[in-house]
Amino acid sequence: MIEVVFFASLREELGSESVSMNASGVTDVREVIGKLAEEKGIRWSDLLTRDNILVAVNQQMVDQKAAVVDKDEVAFFPPVTGG
Repeated sequence: MIEVVFFASLREELGSESVSMNASGVTDVREVIGKLAEEKGIRWSDLLTRDNILVAVNQQMVDQKAAVVDKDEVAFFPPVTGG
């Protein structure tokens, strides 16, 4: 299983804190997004592929081409802002 987690405003927009998915057939972050779009709807893909969305695999910042394997955690979050 791959654990996919969402943070901050992205969590609110998706209406979900996390999703567990079968790792079968998933080799990179792009495929995680594709599988989520198939299961949850194209809106999920639209939100997760916005230019400003950050991605981490096992708490390491990566791009969407990064490899993903069974038992990985994939996290999506908007850029941090502050004042």
